[in-house]
Amino acid sequence: MTASAEVVCPTCCEGFAVPAPDLSEVPCEWDYDCEVCCAPMRILFGAEDGEVVAEARGLGE
Repeated sequence: MTASAEVVCPTCCEGFAVPAPDLSEVPCEWDYDCEVCCAPMRILFGAEDGEVVAEARGLGE
């Protein structure tokens, strides 16, 4: 089963799940398009309490 992380689009403010990298691969960043409004964003993955967490930011942030 592939792990996922919840993000909120910085453009449309809708939340959705994205596939998460393995814990051994964080921190990392991915370019991603919102699954709701298709706006481009950057997702920053990190670790918190042994789990992968994600934060979405607009490309200008």
